[in-house]
Amino acid sequence: MSDTTISTIRDRVRGAVITPDDEGYDEARRVHNGMIDREPRAVVRCSDVTDVRVVVDAARDGGLDLAVRGGGHSVPGFGTGDDALVIDLSPMNGVRVDPGRRSARAEGGCTWGQLDHATHGFGLATTGGLVSTTGVGGLTLGGGIGHLTRSCGLSCDNLVSADVVTADGGFLTASEDQHPELFWALRGGGGNLGVVTSFEFRLHPVATIYGGPIFYPVEHAAHVLEFFDDFLAKAPEELGAFFGFQIAPPLPFIPEERHGETMCAIVTCWTGPLEKGEPALAPLLEDAGPVVAQHVGPMPYPALNSAFDGLYPDGLQHYWKADFVRELTPAAIEAHVHHGPLVPSVHSTMHLYPLDGAVQRVSADATAFAHRDSRYVAVIVGMWPDPADNEANTRWVRDYWQAIHPHSEEGGYVNFMAGDDQGRIRANYGANYDRLAAVKATYDPHNLFHLNQNVTPAAS
Repeated sequence: MSDTTISTIRDRVRGAVITPDDEGYDEARRVHNGMIDREPRAVVRCSDVTDVRVVVDAARDGGLDLAVRGGGHSVPGFGTGDDALVIDLSPMNGVRVDPGRRSARAEGGCTWGQLDHATHGFGLATTGGLVSTTGVGGLTLGGGIGHLTRSCGLSCDNLVSADVVTADGGFLTASEDQHPELFWALRGGGGNLGVVTSFEFRLHPVATIYGGPIFYPVEHAAHVLEFFDDFLAKAPEELGAFFGFQIAPPLPFIPEERHGETMCAIVTCWTGPLEKGEPALAPLLEDAGPVVAQHVGPMPYPALNSAFDGLYPDGLQHYWKADFVRELTPAAIEAHVHHGPLVPSVHSTMHLYPLDGAVQRVSADATAFAHRDSRYVAVIVGMWPDPADNEANTRWVRDYWQAIHPHSEEGGYVNFMAGDDQGRIRANYGANYDRLAAVKATYDPHNLFHLNQNVTPAAS
């Protein structure tokens, strides 16, 4: 692509076009994972759908890689690329809530913090991840796991419609009634199908929740994990909870002498009647194991959904691995209890997210997200500040994953996949892969959107 073409883009878009010669280029090319250092041809901060279409056309016609960035949280750094054109959707972050219809439309550059803020004012919410700075788009397109998963389903299960710029530069709305195959594929198919410029979500009456984190001594991890598995299987769907290993951060509710100590934890979120929250969580406080610290009580839902933001700042080094899990076997628990306590950084963790409840009331072929017969998603999250520690920290993630993978499904959750997981794509989608590849062939036959966990277009 020539400088003349870049000039043409500048002339045709309202948003800023930032190239290596422009002030602010280093900031514009940066993504959340500090391990990613790419030098794109240009970053275009799109202000509207027309800007997006201009960049899509330019990348396609110029034969350049095209990266699409919402929140920029992609662990493999798919929101950028060397010599690529980058569509940066962050200026497109408006939210419109319709409280009567219990719905909200969020532009493609929104974060979950922005959407939560807008919907909370009406006492409403939808499933939206665990960190408020995560992009709405990336999370939803990959499925969308969060505190509300058991009661409200995945983020993609709450998607009503999506506005999409396709590889040919077209613009359309996908829903159950319009372009239904594309709509099917968008719900779990990742960034393979186009640039989604707005999402319409179904909302639920969630305002004040009862919950928060509970910390236990790490030497009791086996019992806590067994109790969690048994308890959650019988718990009402209004109770969201996940298990994790965590080095205790210096928070005021954790005894100061325990700061920096490795513990295990259960993070809870009760969305039923508030007065029933305390008895619903009581077994986790009384029977799961000795409690070192807890911060459980009523709180606004957005407060819980942003509670971990401080552990997830921009610029950390990231390497993750993940699996779907049908059953938490004794051998799997043994592997977790061995590797989890070796967590090397306060930012790193292992989380076990449940996939039961509302998720399993949706059939496996109703959306591209296929693994609805799994009980959990296990993710080993490696995050640390110093690049000098890259080898040791990535080794912890890989060793941990290799220990639990024989007790897991072959596939994993695409939003948690690493850059070296491209060989697992078919397994990640299971029986839905061939249908997804066929939809890809219809809407992106030349694979313009390939900087992602990439689905190859089916052969014609």
